[in-house]
Amino acid sequence: MSHQPRTVTPGDLPQAITRYLKAHQDHDTATAVTAFTGDATVIDEGRTYQGAPAIEQWLNRSATEFTYTIELTEAQQIDPTHYVATHHLEGDFPGGSVDLRYRFALRDNLVERLVIEP
Repeated sequence: MSHQPRTVTPGDLPQAITRYLKAHQDHDTATAVTAFTGDATVIDEGRTYQGAPAIEQWLNRSATEFTYTIELTEAQQIDPTHYVATHHLEGDFPGGSVDLRYRFALRDNLVERLVIEP
C-alpha cells in the first residue's frame, strides 16, 4: 500500500518528535536524547552518529557551536512511522539562514533514525 505524504500540523507530530524538537530549541540535550532509541542513527552534514552516546555528543556540539533561532515551517507524515519536519534556521552560522528538512523514522514511539538535510 503506497502512502501519499500529507501535511500535518505541528501538533499532529508524534510525541517523540515534538519532544526532540522542543528540547533541541531549548538546548536541553538530556531531554532531547530521550526521544531516540538506544541504537538510533542521526545523519547531519553528511556525518553519521550511531547510538545514544554519539547522538548526545552531537546534540551538545550543535547546541554550543552556533547561536540560532529555529522555526518549524512545515510538517508532513509520509507513512505511519516516517515524518518530515522542515525548519527555518537563522543565526551566526555560515550563510546566516537555511531551511533544513528533518526526516524522522520511528520505532516503538521513539526516533530510530533522523536525517537532516537542506
